[in-house]
Amino acid sequence: MERFDLGRLHPGSRGTFGLPVMHMPDGNELWLPVLAAAGQADGPTLAVLAGVHGDEYEGVRAIPQALRAIDLAELRGRVIAVPVCNLPAYRTATRSSPIDGLNLARVFPGDPHGTVTQRIAHVLTERVIAPASLLIDLHSAGVAYSMPTLVGYPHADTPLAAAAREAALAFGCEVLWAHPPDPSATGRSISAAEALGIPWIYTEAAGGGRALPADVACYAGGVLNVMRHLGMLPGQPERRPLRCHLLGAGNTDAPIRVDHSGYFVSDVALLDRVTEGQAIGQVLDFAGEPLERIRANRNGLVAMIRGLPAIHAGEGAFLLTGEMPGAPGQL
Repeated sequence: MERFDLGRLHPGSRGTFGLPVMHMPDGNELWLPVLAAAGQADGPTLAVLAGVHGDEYEGVRAIPQALRAIDLAELRGRVIAVPVCNLPAYRTATRSSPIDGLNLARVFPGDPHGTVTQRIAHVLTERVIAPASLLIDLHSAGVAYSMPTLVGYPHADTPLAAAAREAALAFGCEVLWAHPPDPSATGRSISAAEALGIPWIYTEAAGGGRALPADVACYAGGVLNVMRHLGMLPGQPERRPLRCHLLGAGNTDAPIRVDHSGYFVSDVALLDRVTEGQAIGQVLDFAGEPLERIRANRNGLVAMIRGLPAIHAGEGAFLLTGEMPGAPGQL
């Protein structure tokens, strides 16, 4: 496989390349796959990532679909896309790396002298994110959780946040999630982009260890929509009516956790409105008797629900967030 070098990507070309990370104990070199395309005319550089977690598959399928749909004669600028960022985790269908146990989405901008996950983050930051005019990171809820199909973006009074918001609107999802600055949300690819002054958006979807065709189509179409918005492709983004506009922290490391192990049952659906103290789920024993009633820790909307029924004490069950004032569907 040809080594990826953005400087040698010829105008009017596209290809599949490899991005070397490190040599493994068996002597083979770990390479990340890169799909790239360059137009004949100058324009922005769009970076697209997927497979940061090894159990999230929608973006893995959507990236090649989007790249194949690009007419090079119409393209202005360049696209750099990595369909599987975390190859070790992808090979074992796990969220974190089976080699060093690290979550790639918590170690950006990485370390060139660190463990395999830290080195992957470093290579992605330096070779893919840093040259970009905008970053799109395609995520989903993975095997353990379920989330609505949405686009997240930074919510602040800055030019970077304003550019990100416009890109999020252009992507074409029915649900947006605006995130105010959160000092605890570090180590993400989007954290690395923000530190470099690069606007960013990210996506979430149902997950569950599947890649639903509707979500794949939304992601592939969303990438092309953003390219139209940036002037990289002709035409206007194909927007959908906005159904829900969430506002609040999106830190999935801080969900509502349970105190008992057992069988988890949700009594609410995604995007339901709940009030603080409301019973929203249960943990049952093998006889079907309740061990614990899970209650909302705030007023808000349900942004994430655990998808696996078996649950251990201390694991997350729900994530709640707020809503943008005047948002669509607000009562």
